[in-house]
Amino acid sequence: AARDGLGEALARLLMLSKRCPFPDVREKSEAILSGVQELGIRIPRPLGHGPSRFIPEKETIQVGKEDATMHTLFAESFATLGRLDNVTLVMVFHPQYLESFLKTQHYLLQMDGPLPLHYRHYIGIMAAARHQCSYLVNLHVNDFLHVGGDPKWLNGLENAPQKLQNLGELNKMLAHRPWLITKEHIEQLLKTEENSWSLAELIHAVVLLTHYHSLASFTFGCGISPEIDCEGGHTFRPPSVSNYCICDITNGYHGVDEIHASPAGSIPVSSTESVCEVEALMEKMKQLQECRDEEEASQEEMATRFEREKRESMFVCSSEDEESAATRDVSRHFEDTSYGYKDFSRHGMHVPTFRVQDYSWEDHGYSLVNRLYPDVGQLLDEKFHIAYNLTYNTMAMHKDVDTSMLRRAIWNYIHCMFGIRYDDYDYGEINQLLDRSFKVYIKTVVCTPEKTTKRMYDSFWRQFEHSEKVHVNLLLVEARMQAELLYALRAITRYMT
Repeated sequence: AARDGLGEALARLLMLSKRCPFPDVREKSEAILSGVQELGIRIPRPLGHGPSRFIPEKETIQVGKEDATMHTLFAESFATLGRLDNVTLVMVFHPQYLESFLKTQHYLLQMDGPLPLHYRHYIGIMAAARHQCSYLVNLHVNDFLHVGGDPKWLNGLENAPQKLQNLGELNKMLAHRPWLITKEHIEQLLKTEENSWSLAELIHAVVLLTHYHSLASFTFGCGISPEIDCEGGHTFRPPSVSNYCICDITNGYHGVDEIHASPAGSIPVSSTESVCEVEALMEKMKQLQECRDEEEASQEEMATRFEREKRESMFVCSSEDEESAATRDVSRHFEDTSYGYKDFSRHGMHVPTFRVQDYSWEDHGYSLVNRLYPDVGQLLDEKFHIAYNLTYNTMAMHKDVDTSMLRRAIWNYIHCMFGIRYDDYDYGEINQLLDRSFKVYIKTVVCTPEKTTKRMYDSFWRQFEHSEKVHVNLLLVEARMQAELLYALRAITRYMT
């Protein structure tokens, strides 16, 4: 048992040896591991194959084979975090976005700000726990302890200071029903006598909560595997031949996660059918552009189409009611475990449409955040813009394609699900460009990410590259985060005025 404990303690070293961007460190670490194994100490092996359960390891970017830009990103991330985590290794499909993401996250967690470091990581735990995201909870439990956080707080939210407990209501509403947040909720936090929050502290907390809610969406949406040094990420058992079909071993496969016939994953699709799917989508984009050029719908018609799409989005739901199998009991980190996502107009409730022309990120949210938490507004704005405008002008096997119409449809569909309307957008385009399987995936990842399955990931855009599906997830992450922020910041603005 003692030897196994030592081996488990060396799991982090194993991860470093595999992923460190500096070759000399990799070599030294591997030499140490070799010596440890000669002493008869068992070293744990990762349970999964690669950073994602959805993407074959051979299709991810391998450390040591990356280009100069990626190497710099890896080196900076490693120096800052002391690790290259699986989220980074999947996001690196899109280096421009990853650079902005890492810069923002580093500022939120480690640079000067209104909240002490251990509060920041504890808020990350609270936010990730709302979606049962044990991956992020595990990472921040370690970071919380590393910066001197009280281990008793980890026994349950009721053991944390009352000030953090008071944040629980805002946490659950932001995560599941942000349209219900009012200035009264903000007032309760700011005027709770000795446990009150300052405006600057509250802005910092809100940005952290929305950051980790949306990052939980990315984690589940891309099937991020547990880190080898975290619970559920390693085993001492040797690989079992009984897990595999003999024909798979004969053909060179070493694990069930590696069996992918195509980028489409486990759903067999004929090449003709796949090509037709891509061609049909491109043809719809062309027709919609021609319709735009010929005539423009009236404001009344645009409003009607928004309401129709908003209603229809309520009937898009997952046919698979699978709950995520949390590797750690995360429910202790939040209250009211029965509270979850509900469509905003269910049960006779009427939530007024949030009109972007009345309160937008560009005209209102950005300046409020930047005023109360300097530089963060700028960092978030840059990250939103990179995700929204990111393009390589490709669609599956096609090059020189303008994808702006498709990207806007995805972004606006997510905001539509949150009751947010852009007066200048024709919501009729969404039904033309996003098929049902894609809508199911989007709504699940954004609203109930813990229910995302590999089948959902495989079933949309079946001929597209995995990098393009990761790109979709970046749009989902940022659109969701901005939607949550808009509701919270509008409530703060109303309180202030």
